[in-house]
Amino acid sequence: MMANQQPAQAVSKTAPGKHGNVLPLWGNEKTMNLNPMILTNVLSSPYFKVQLYELKTYHEVVDEIYFKVTHVEPWEKGSRKTAGQTGMCGGVRGVGTGGIVSTAFCLLYKLFTLKLTRKQLMGLITHSDSPYIRALGFMYIRYTQPPADLIEWYDGFLDDEEISIVQQVNWILYLSTVGLCVSLMLKLEVAVS
Repeated sequence: MMANQQPAQAVSKTAPGKHGNVLPLWGNEKTMNLNPMILTNVLSSPYFKVQLYELKTYHEVVDEIYFKVTHVEPWEKGSRKTAGQTGMCGGVRGVGTGGIVSTAFCLLYKLFTLKLTRKQLMGLITHSDSPYIRALGFMYIRYTQPPADLIEWYDGFLDDEEISIVQQVNWILYLSTVGLCVSLMLKLEVAVS
């Protein structure tokens, strides 16, 4: 790369903000900006390659989230081996050896392959049946939308009454950019007090 060239970040260009039904895609159009270890495990997962391959529509994937997702961590509980890791990598989330990639992350990437519309994404983040459906919608935004648009997407949800449930599914980890994590943590501390 020449010194005066900038790496391309925006894959598809649409007007900024939540206008129109076509979503812009920020970052890498193949990896969804996922951690390489997580993506490799998703793509090689029998669940992704077999069961999720059969799902062709947005509604089928939403139903699968409703029935199958029990947490939104990257790895299935107890499947990562961190013993023997020392120093800064020991026990750090996402660092070191992988485990069995979670159902949630397989479904998140499946949503990405469907190339969601703005209407479908709004359907996820406003879904009333499951906080996991909503959490995956917010994660989709976090991984695929331009950073400048994140505040606009999350703004109406920071005072959400369902926040205690969303906290339980650990989505705060995925809202860590643009100061949202600090704002959300302050709101959670006030709610807990």
